[in-house]
Amino acid sequence: MTSPSAAAQAAGALTAHRPMLLGLAYRLLGSLHDAEDVLQEAYLRWLDVDRDSVAEPRRYLSRVVTRLALDRLRARQAARETYVGPWLPEPVPTDPSPFGPLDTVEQRETLSTALLHLLERLTPPERAVYVLHTAFALPYAEIGDLLDRSAADCRQLHHRAVARIADGRPRFTAGPAEQRRLLDAFLAAARDGDLARLTGLVAADATSWNDGGGRVSAARNPVHGPDRIARFFAGLYHQRHPEVRATPVELNGAPALVLTWPGARYILSVAAAEGRITGVYLIGNPDKLTGVPG
Repeated sequence: MTSPSAAAQAAGALTAHRPMLLGLAYRLLGSLHDAEDVLQEAYLRWLDVDRDSVAEPRRYLSRVVTRLALDRLRARQAARETYVGPWLPEPVPTDPSPFGPLDTVEQRETLSTALLHLLERLTPPERAVYVLHTAFALPYAEIGDLLDRSAADCRQLHHRAVARIADGRPRFTAGPAEQRRLLDAFLAAARDGDLARLTGLVAADATSWNDGGGRVSAARNPVHGPDRIARFFAGLYHQRHPEVRATPVELNGAPALVLTWPGARYILSVAAAEGRITGVYLIGNPDKLTGVPG
């Protein structure tokens, strides 16, 4: 049996690295609930290990968290096939961030709804290598140590992941201020029912992804193109106008809006580049909104 003092020491070591480990698990899983479960399981394993023999607790815990997250990714693939409509990641408030500082473009981008959605097209090993190298700047040799693979294998997995992401990637080079401007303009045009203005805000190759999980009303297929996106959101807004209330928040390191009306709540965010919206993300599955204020 672990003594109370040993348990406290183990918890202290995990707490010291918790923001990084939570950010790692969340980026791998796209679910804060699952990421928290992974950290709890990692703590139990950390509690049982001979900690005096662990030279670098951060590296050891990163290895455990990565492997537990990959096990979950593999196990949920079958369940994902029965999910109703598009799947989007669970939005997480990041002001302040539970994942530690978001000082670099890579740290913010790898938390974004747009990129986490694209990461779903990767295999679990590809996703792990991409996250570890891109978000945490780990060299391939260290990633190989975490995954029991060679550095060359990890380099190849990363190149493959980058290619697969680029193949279906909405361009999202706009900074937070530009995203906020376009998001507010998009909502205002939808409120006014101004289809011409809505269409002008959306890039020709844009797609809207709408995640209701079968729990609330949402389009069960992606909506492609500026005309269809404009009509969809103008219609959605005017079904509830003037009951709709929009509250600005920061989620996943980017501007978002909490849209509420009696009996419903949705999260709206966008990806953007070159002054146009390249992706629209609407999340209404209540299971994913428990941590969102408003």
